[in-house]
Amino acid sequence: MPATALRKEVIAKCRRIVVKVGTNVLCDKAGRLDPAAVDKLAAQVAAVMKSGRSVAMVSSGAIGSGMGELALASRPKTMPQLQAAAAVGQGRLMQTFHDVFARYGVKVAQVLLTRDDFEDRSRYLNIRNTLAALEEFGALAIINENDTVAVEEIRFGENDVLAALVTTMLGAQLLVFLTTVDGLMKDGAVLDVVADVDEGAMALVRGDRSTLGSGGMGTKLAAAATVTRAGEVAVIANANTPNVLERLLAGEKLGTVFVPAKRRLSSRRRWIGQAAKAAGKIVVDAGAAKALVTGGKSLLPSGITAVAGQFERGDTIAVLDAAGKEIARGLTNYSAAEIDKIKGLKTSDITKELGEKPYDEVIHRNNMTTKSAG
Repeated sequence: MPATALRKEVIAKCRRIVVKVGTNVLCDKAGRLDPAAVDKLAAQVAAVMKSGRSVAMVSSGAIGSGMGELALASRPKTMPQLQAAAAVGQGRLMQTFHDVFARYGVKVAQVLLTRDDFEDRSRYLNIRNTLAALEEFGALAIINENDTVAVEEIRFGENDVLAALVTTMLGAQLLVFLTTVDGLMKDGAVLDVVADVDEGAMALVRGDRSTLGSGGMGTKLAAAATVTRAGEVAVIANANTPNVLERLLAGEKLGTVFVPAKRRLSSRRRWIGQAAKAAGKIVVDAGAAKALVTGGKSLLPSGITAVAGQFERGDTIAVLDAAGKEIARGLTNYSAAEIDKIKGLKTSDITKELGEKPYDEVIHRNNMTTKSAG
């Protein structure tokens, strides 16, 4: 679909939107929360909500806000210091949001999450239900990583990733990254549209990152890829552009638009492919890889060549091709030990090896997502 049509026919008709706001958008150069910047953002978000659209906001800024409160000259380096700054800053951040959005008649709600909350299916569904209830109340969910308790093993690392997961969880049609640049640049000009977040697009990313936050353009592209693979649209735009949200939703040419896949993933497949953590890995041969990615087939034991990790029946596992590239992810019908015994075998030999054959497939196609076909 041409970029103009995408903006006019898809973006302008979006009814549910996730807005991700970076630390540098909300804070001044010294790292202190900037009430004027928050007010400008609140006015736009409130206007979008009053137009009948649903909005959820993923906001950075707790650590940056804490830096201002603690008069820190630079971003802390150690995990305990980062967590302490977040603990000081999160309350201040939400107080500001509460007071500023109240001027525009919008109630706000704080939602703090860690990676574990998405990886557990029950908690994932509970989060989605809570966000849906907030939407029914007309309140704005302001979502942030729980930096105070998150450690390296369970954290998202970037709120860009969190925003992408929230977008796919809610089935929002649009994710808008509000940052301090106009979009993805190529040869000094802003790209109007990116059809595929491939190696060519990633090669355009510079090595720098935001001064106060932890993200950069690379994480935004990775997050955009998550959203577009699910069948939704992502946009990177400059928060300093006057009325940027309203103009984007009017179909105006602003920022860089990322084209969605033609097929939208179901809620279950979104969780399997994007939120659930892989408990292990299996490697498949070229024939099986082709059958999965281009043929949409289930995975049979005959195509499996190796198993890695300890996992049980029902766990989410990653499927790798012979080169080690992840090509799919799904819920396994067999444990790691069982797959190790039946790998390379025909389905008719499963009973002989295991004493039972509850399934022909190691992963059924209905419980699998692939990198291209979904």
